[in-house]
Amino acid sequence: MSGSGWNFVRDVVATRPSDELAVVALGADGSRTEWTFGALLTASASLAGVYRDAGVDRGDTVLTLVGNRIEYVLAILAGLRIGAATLPCSEQLRAKDVAVRLERARAALVLCDERNRAVLDAAAPSCPVVEVPDPSLFDTGAAPEYADLADTDPSFVLFTSGTSGPPKLVTHGQRYVRGQQLQAEQWMAARPGELVWSTAAPGWSKSARNSFVAPWLGGAAALLQDERFDPARRLATIRSERVNVLCMAPTEYRLIAAAGPLGELPSLRRAITAGEALGVPAFEAWRSQTGLEISDGYGQTETGQVTGVRPGESAPPGSMGRPLPGIRASVVDGELVVDPATVPTFFLGYDGGPAPTGPWHTGDRVRQDDDGWLYFEARADDVIISSGYRIGPTEVESTLLGHAAVRECAVLGVPDEARGQIVAAVVVLRDGVNATDDLVAELQSFVRDETAPYKYPRRIWFVDQLPKTTSGKIARAELRATIR
Repeated sequence: MSGSGWNFVRDVVATRPSDELAVVALGADGSRTEWTFGALLTASASLAGVYRDAGVDRGDTVLTLVGNRIEYVLAILAGLRIGAATLPCSEQLRAKDVAVRLERARAALVLCDERNRAVLDAAAPSCPVVEVPDPSLFDTGAAPEYADLADTDPSFVLFTSGTSGPPKLVTHGQRYVRGQQLQAEQWMAARPGELVWSTAAPGWSKSARNSFVAPWLGGAAALLQDERFDPARRLATIRSERVNVLCMAPTEYRLIAAAGPLGELPSLRRAITAGEALGVPAFEAWRSQTGLEISDGYGQTETGQVTGVRPGESAPPGSMGRPLPGIRASVVDGELVVDPATVPTFFLGYDGGPAPTGPWHTGDRVRQDDDGWLYFEARADDVIISSGYRIGPTEVESTLLGHAAVRECAVLGVPDEARGQIVAAVVVLRDGVNATDDLVAELQSFVRDETAPYKYPRRIWFVDQLPKTTSGKIARAELRATIR
């Protein structure tokens, strides 16, 4: 399909049977609502009219501060209909974070959940605000015309996760939406008639592309649940809604595995993950208890999905797959480097600036085995150099997670006069486990026995929780600042 004159709402959503199931929305109040494609088309057209009445034009940005509720879907569809970009924000943001996003994205309108209104007001937006829920927003009126959009017309404004520094503003074009067809077929691999649950909350780039865009491109319906993470509730929802394809963050897979037996999940056919290294213990726990191998993948906010374990493949535990078909990616001096011309979802630039040219250096340390499988090791600036050894924190984290006492952990380097850096670990223990000097020695011995001795953590801190970014990744920059 040509990159000119395309519109996702007109050319994808409006072509589906109007009575076909599109979304199952589970509300925070316990409600359950089924939305057909016809109902979504009507409601999002009405919201697009609200956008127009508020002065939102093609190319403008609408900031959303809502949870995983149906208004999140409608907001994105309304923007895509008229050519306005959407900036989905996490509900965990504080007023100063929202203020930065309002200013840097030059938001023309805010769609805000009533439960987040106090935070938004403290951020003092200068643009109009539409509060939800408000049934009057979806009264049938004159629907705005579909915009004929080119690949480089904006679709999303997203912020990087900020794991190692301040978040960057990333602009994606319509090609980002259209280009999801590759990962929808080759990684998510949903089938017509199935139900897909991508649990990522708004604010994470995986939410923008996998909550409903990729499921719909695969012919499936999408599940939204407006509820905080809880391992038992997550499993119960998979069973009660008969989820067929599950997309969760690695942390969620790990925490569910750590909480106890998974039990049977008879409807689940495929499980995928991306965002950070999954770790071998969680992979093995899910495989042994459900028979499913979690299919890992890799992508960045800037690139969209680049690698993945494809349907029918059995990857070695810990691998993030191989490049998806057509994408050229290679490991150069230990860093993953991508050819942007081969990535259909590559971004347009930072902060409205020009698109990057030449090979894209991801900044991620990756190794590749003889069969082409890729393994994430660390961000380039997270690699620990101790007594001349280069140590990727991911391997040490995966090893520690194999110990029965460890619920979560983060490994990083701290300065040391003799060695340059030493390996240090920040550990969250499982319920009922006490932090003692004996446990420190036990964990150190465990790592020495499981991997190269020079990789063991010479210092260990125990904490109640790890600092996380709004997308659920470990905030390593913040962690470094707190332990030194």
